Amino acid sequence: MRIGELAERSGVPARMLRYYEEQGLVVPRRLDNGYRVYDDHLLDRVQKIRGLIDAGIPTRIISDILPCLDQPQEIVVADPDPKLRELLIHERERMSQKIDLLIQNRDAITRYIEALDDAATRSRKVPAG
Repeated sequence: MRIGELAERSGVPARMLRYYEEQGLVVPRRLDNGYRVYDDHLLDRVQKIRGLIDAGIPTRIISDILPCLDQPQEIVVADPDPKLRELLIHERERMSQKIDLLIQNRDAITRYIEALDDAATRSRKVPAG
């Protein structure tokens, strides 16, 4: 697919996709005419990258953890960086806090929708006077 289609399907602007490419996060194939072609598997990768960026993870760290995005099996790290480990632990905790808050907000919205539904049901049962 071309960059415009990937942008549309992923919800990530073409400009951001080009940035991902500059950072080495996404590597399209090149046709003989020089056009970029993005394979279908990159749609999933782009959505995962966007999720990590939205969670506050910098692209320099995303590039280090790319193997985890594509391969659910065991990851082997050749040169462990203790600073990166600490940063990832911090970011994971921050993400967990955001997830907890999102769950609380989702549950509050669900309760409000239920209250709206209950009010609508009650108003339909009230006889006209």
